[in-house]
Amino acid sequence: MAIGDREATFVLSLEARARQILEDCTRCGRCVEVCPTAGPAGIDTSDPQSIVAEVLALLRGQGDPASRGARWAETCTGSGRCIGACDDGVNPRFMLAMTRMRLNELRAETERHSTGHAACQKMSEGVKGLARLQLPGDLVSRFTRSAHADDGPPADVVMYLGCNVMKTPHIALLCLEVLDRIGTSYKVFGGPANCCGVVQFRAGDAKTAGRIGGNTVAGFAGTGASRVLTWCPTCNIQLGEIVLPATNPGFALEHVVPYIADRLDALRPHLVRPVNRRVALHEHPGVAGVTEGVVKILSAIRGLELVGLDQPRVGYMCNSLAPVPAYKRELHAQELAAAEAAGVDCLVGIYHACHRELCAHERNYPFRIVNFLEIVGEAMGVERNDLFKEWKLMQDVDRVLAEVGAQVEPAGLDWESVREVLVAHVLGEQP
Repeated sequence: MAIGDREATFVLSLEARARQILEDCTRCGRCVEVCPTAGPAGIDTSDPQSIVAEVLALLRGQGDPASRGARWAETCTGSGRCIGACDDGVNPRFMLAMTRMRLNELRAETERHSTGHAACQKMSEGVKGLARLQLPGDLVSRFTRSAHADDGPPADVVMYLGCNVMKTPHIALLCLEVLDRIGTSYKVFGGPANCCGVVQFRAGDAKTAGRIGGNTVAGFAGTGASRVLTWCPTCNIQLGEIVLPATNPGFALEHVVPYIADRLDALRPHLVRPVNRRVALHEHPGVAGVTEGVVKILSAIRGLELVGLDQPRVGYMCNSLAPVPAYKRELHAQELAAAEAAGVDCLVGIYHACHRELCAHERNYPFRIVNFLEIVGEAMGVERNDLFKEWKLMQDVDRVLAEVGAQVEPAGLDWESVREVLVAHVLGEQP
């Protein structure tokens, strides 16, 4: 399919699916009732049916951008509870994504395009800088080459890392180590050359999102793999709910955690070391089966005690809570306090964005903050240094630059860009 055709097919698919929602939705309001962030977003949910009606009006291009329905769409954190609550066959998470698209279409097309381009450029610079400071250049190049440039025999699966996990590459390396141990034949792709198109979609640039996401899907299909495993929940949702319905990809899409959990018998012989720790899990509900898969995997590790903190499960990753920043801070503070009260040795996250936001709190609490794959790696006798957390704990960009300075120019980076990236991610909480 030519690129122009790919864009057109994508846009037509979105419009057809939006029309189907308008036909199928009965305005029962169940999606509003179960939403965990409508209330914290300051929305009066006493009349959920009218909020849905406002959303549908916006979906038709006729609604009020200042309505509660607009506010609900703009503050959606992707928790996904609405999907199981709907009896009409509608995916309310997609409905709200399309409503945001309608709201963005109130801006000029050139503005939407430039916004998406600028956001993509900023993300790419962060990925490039942080990945090349932590990994050998040839490994970064292998992980981030375009799937269209692939050669050699087909593998069983494509391991799609997405972009931002490369900022904390120890997580990606441990994931690949686990796939090696369970005998999976895979080809790994990530980075901006294999973008899912979410940045452009969020900016309201549907044409570019369709071209980029469709191009990535075509590249994966061209590898001959029958299955694509995602790491990033953003990519999983963007491809699974936004891009793939407009294509005939020829492969199945699923998250890598349930895939590994389903093959636990192959992993279990490699979990040779006991990990005598009391740990609690930092959870998000957005991608089905992931939390359950992590619990299953961790429960197979000898010596590990997994305790519950009884905390709200909201969003699909910490950065998805950006539309409700005060609520995110409240959730983090509550969970950190609960972990301390429970006497855990580790607060264990699943996703990379959560790790970037939470890891620096380790200096203020009597427990470590790690990714669950670090626990799995320890049980396998494998360690990958978490340089990102080391830098984050320093809170001193000049000190970090002094440590990595010899790598900047050989990695093809310039000092000004590296400083900007480190300021954004070491001193801030870049999503």
